[in-house]
Amino acid sequence: MHLRELTEPEQRVLGCLIEKRFTTPDQYPLTLNALRLACNQSTNRDPVVFYDEDTVREAAQRLTRYGVARLASGHGSRATKYRHLAEEALGLSAAQLAVLCVLLLRGRQTPGELKQRTERMVEFSSPAEVEMVLGELGDVGYVRRSPRRPGHKEDRFEQLLGGSGEPIAVGQEAAGEAASAPAADGVAAPGAPQSAGAPGHARDDLRERLDALEQELAVLRAELAALRAERD
Repeated sequence: MHLRELTEPEQRVLGCLIEKRFTTPDQYPLTLNALRLACNQSTNRDPVVFYDEDTVREAAQRLTRYGVARLASGHGSRATKYRHLAEEALGLSAAQLAVLCVLLLRGRQTPGELKQRTERMVEFSSPAEVEMVLGELGDVGYVRRSPRRPGHKEDRFEQLLGGSGEPIAVGQEAAGEAASAPAADGVAAPGAPQSAGAPGHARDDLRERLDALEQELAVLRAELAALRAERD
């Protein structure tokens, strides 16, 4: 499937799920309330946001449909919980994931800033090592170098999951492959040959809709169980 450009709430939710798995593993996966609080933190966030519970829930549910997150509530759990699947979905190492996480949560960063701000997640020996990881992320189309601003000595880098770049294909290792692969909705990516009315596209679309309905049903069941537990 293809990961389309993430909305700002989706970027923030994904970044928080990645961050909290590194920094607070004992409290992971995250309940919906914990995820909302993480999104709205005033520290380590740029910009600071004030998302309500519905905004966070909808963003998390969309991420599950994209294949980069999933529900993680155990049987009989009173609260809906979420975890990310970014390593598998995006094919990233821990170091790459930490760098992408900071870019999702704090916007454009220099290698020096990334080295400092990833310390709670992974340890880099130097900004040069961070630049190497940025190069790897750039090779697969997840990150790009931003033009240097006047008066600044270092280049900055930005993530492209929700940036202005082309949509990225999940699970593919090169940006060029993303351009030639069919999109999840059956529309070919720019530059790819057009195929008219392929039956497989209809089946894939139906499967995605069923998966989305199952995810939403699971959420509703978990919330209903929580309400019943509170009433009892």
